[in-house]
Amino acid sequence: MSMLFAKKSMDVLMTEAQAEGEHTLERALGPFQLTALGVGAVIGAGIFVLAGLGAHYAGPGLMLSFVLSGLGCAFAGLCYAEFAAMIPLAGSAYTYAYATLGELVAWIIGWDLTLEYAMGASTVSSGWSNNFVELLNVFNVKFPLWLAYDHWTGLRKAMEEVARDVMATNFSSLVPGTQEYIKEMSNLIAAPSAQMTARAHQVLGAPVLFGHEIGINLPALLIALVITTILAIGIKESAKFNSTIVVVKVAVVLFVLGLGAKYVHPGNWGSNWHQFAPFGLSGIGAGAAYIFFAYIGFDAVSTTAQEAKNPQRDLPIGMIASLAVCTLLYIGVAAVLTGMVPWQSVNIEAPIARAFLDRGLTWASDIIVVGALAGLTSVMLVMLLGQTRVLYAMASDGLLPKKFFAEVHPRFRTPFKNTFLVGTLAGLVGAVTPIDDIGKMVNIGTLLAFVIVCISIIVLRRTDPEKARPFRTPWVPFIPVMGILFNGYMMVKLGWLNWARLIVWLAIGLIVYFTYSVKNSKVRQRLDKSVSVNR
Repeated sequence: MSMLFAKKSMDVLMTEAQAEGEHTLERALGPFQLTALGVGAVIGAGIFVLAGLGAHYAGPGLMLSFVLSGLGCAFAGLCYAEFAAMIPLAGSAYTYAYATLGELVAWIIGWDLTLEYAMGASTVSSGWSNNFVELLNVFNVKFPLWLAYDHWTGLRKAMEEVARDVMATNFSSLVPGTQEYIKEMSNLIAAPSAQMTARAHQVLGAPVLFGHEIGINLPALLIALVITTILAIGIKESAKFNSTIVVVKVAVVLFVLGLGAKYVHPGNWGSNWHQFAPFGLSGIGAGAAYIFFAYIGFDAVSTTAQEAKNPQRDLPIGMIASLAVCTLLYIGVAAVLTGMVPWQSVNIEAPIARAFLDRGLTWASDIIVVGALAGLTSVMLVMLLGQTRVLYAMASDGLLPKKFFAEVHPRFRTPFKNTFLVGTLAGLVGAVTPIDDIGKMVNIGTLLAFVIVCISIIVLRRTDPEKARPFRTPWVPFIPVMGILFNGYMMVKLGWLNWARLIVWLAIGLIVYFTYSVKNSKVRQRLDKSVSVNR
């Protein structure tokens, strides 16, 4: 039993961190590139899409929902920063758990991180495709539904299109995007007539193979493959590409704040607490849990520890700076959105773009679509980067096949086989699978990682208090305890169904661990040798 919790010693970790040569990752990232990676990972679907969903839970209190989510991330981020500076290795929370809580917990967190990174990239690839199709519509280019979505989502989109025609005829007094409009349209879609169903299949226009309609989200697959290729070519090229995109999307967010501020009506925020937070603290908490996806990714900075020039100094800067910048931008966007539009009327599907469209600013909406595309592109890049580095770390420890997952290209100095596998799988999942529920799994998987990192800081302060810490998490144990409470609270707010999915996913991971990893673990082999020598 004790072998299940065998720890990787700090001395071994530091020896690995100092390794150099053509079979190691290239150290090429400075504080600006690391901060840009953090911002690139965070600003994406959350700010352009999830704000609408959050507003219907929290009202104008959405601003506090972003604060609550941001605090949960900040507490965890300070813990991540101590570990990242102390253990400058790829692997993020997986590596930290290995050093403090043992191999089994490290495996669980490494397997869990797949929910955050690989499945997160799949979710974002689908969101990217949606915005790409919208951008094509601006130029009057119609992309076939069966090539723009997986079959089930494409059929649903076709049904929505048919339902909108019915709404325009029978409910012309309702404003698109409002709760009343969405409720009536949902009723139509939930119980469609035979005519509506037949019309939806005509709109979908999907080819039939072996008696079944087929559909594939082609843009989602192609963008995943393009980003995978960039990642395989090299970390410098990936960082430059990401930094360029980050400049574009931050400029778009600042544009939204600047132009949107002119249309803000303070009365929309309410004149008392009940109007500001119509569902109270519970609504703000629920809003925080659902918009938490908007913050996912800042921790991916820590997965690039072995590619940072000065990790002890620059990793804490990259994580904390990116989190601070994104939180301020999110609060600003939430204030502008709920100030421009009464919270009951905020559009759920495209809240910010719709807010400008309703004021006749079509050109502004088009700019926002471009910003959303840029945002989602960089999110995918950093998500896939994070996943490949976690798998690289796990394979280096023998928990996965090293010859595949940890092989570094002699020229590009990237784990190229691992990268192409992850990118291709993420693209295929995004291309053929309805991923609404997977997005919720990403949230709960990430929150679990944050909780474990916070616990690990408390454990390491007790077990190895004298170890050099280039960055120290302040006010331990207060900060990590608050991280556990804030992130644990948001996990509870996600509901039992997501807990069940998380448990099933972790159970699959344990099967892999006990059938392969325990036999090939380097730490176990090292300990076995030590025991044999002592005998």
